[in-house]
Amino acid sequence: MSIPAEADQAPAGAPGRARRRRVRRALWVALGVVVTLAVPLVWVQGTGQAHLRSLDSVDDAPVAIVFGAGLRPDGSPSTYLRRRLDAAQSLYDAGKVQVILVSGDSGSVGHDEPSAMRDHLVEHGVPERDVVLDYAGFDTHDTCVRAHRVFGVDRAVVLTQDYHVRRAVFSCIAAGITTQGVGVSSASVQPGQLWQWRLREVPASYKAWWDGLTHRRPVYLGPDEPGVQDALTTP
Repeated sequence: MSIPAEADQAPAGAPGRARRRRVRRALWVALGVVVTLAVPLVWVQGTGQAHLRSLDSVDDAPVAIVFGAGLRPDGSPSTYLRRRLDAAQSLYDAGKVQVILVSGDSGSVGHDEPSAMRDHLVEHGVPERDVVLDYAGFDTHDTCVRAHRVFGVDRAVVLTQDYHVRRAVFSCIAAGITTQGVGVSSASVQPGQLWQWRLREVPASYKAWWDGLTHRRPVYLGPDEPGVQDALTTP
C-alpha cells in the first residue's frame, strides 16, 4: 500500500514552533546569566547600603576602622586618606568611638600607611594611646578579618570614601563585626581617576562576595594583638 506524500512532511507550523522554543530557551539562559551576575553585586551593595549612617547619626561604637588610601610622596596621608582620618577624629571628639584602628599597607620600604595615619591623628589631637595600628591591612577583606580575629573587634564604624563604603561594610559584616558605615567625600583632584575607582567597585564587589562566602584567610593573619582591648580598658 502506498503512503501519501504528505506523511513524510513535518506538520504545518512545526519549524516556527521549534524556532520559538529555541528563542525561549535562549532567553531563559540569558536571564539566568543576568541573575547569576546580579545577585553577588546586589548582595554586597545592598548589605552595605542598609548599614550606612551620617557622622551625626552614627550610634556609639567602641572602635572606628579607617582603611588605608595611599600616601603622598613625602609620606603623609593622601587627600582621600586625610578625609577618612578627619571623619574618624570627628567621631572620636564627639565621644562616639573610643579607639581608632588604622589599617593599611606597610609591606614595602618607605610606604607605611598605618604610621602615617597615626601621626596625622596625633598631630590633630587624638591621644596616641587611642590609636591602634594594623600593619597588614593589605585589602578591605584582610582589614576586616584581622580587625575581628586579631584585634578582637566585634562592633565598629568603618570610614572610607562613599563609593567604597558599602563594600567595606559588607566585608566587615561578613567577618563577624556589627558594622555601621560612614562614607566621606570622593571629590577628586583628578576626576578621571574617580570614574576608574567607581568602575572598579563592580569587580571588587564580586571579589568581596566570594571572599566572604569562602572565608578567605588574610595574606597575613598572625597572633592576637591586644592593642584595641588595652586602649578600651585603659582610663
